[in-house]
This record gives sequence, structure tokens and C-alpha cells, in this order.
Amino acid sequence: MLVITRRLGEKILIGDDICITLVSTERGKCKIGIEAPRNVVVTRTELLTAQQQAEIEHKCKGNK
Repeated sequence: MLVITRRLGEKILIGDDICITLVSTERGKCKIGIEAPRNVVVTRTELLTAQQQAEIEHKCKGNK
């Protein structure tokens, strides 16, 4: 996992066509904006089933 610090308005590029922007921070929370092609699925993990969450967790651990 890559951990970096960003200031408001700063961006992170992933590949050639995904851009993450730090939109705001307040009370211990941050808001991010994600710009990606329509064919890229962006899903909040809390909306996944327990099985899907376990699969994602397993994939993430494999990338350390």
C-alpha cells in the first residue's frame, strides 16, 4: 500500500485515466473526488457482501 499526504485540491493519478482529488477535510473525515472512465467500477467496500469484502481483503494483502 502506498500512503501519501495530500493538501486540498491536490491530485493523485492512477494510470493514464484515473484521477483522485482531495476535495475537503473536516472533523476527521476527508472527501475525495474520483474521475474515471465509465467502464471502471468504483465501489465503496461497505456496500459489498461479507464474501466480497473477504475477497477484496485477500487481494489487498497479496499486494504488500
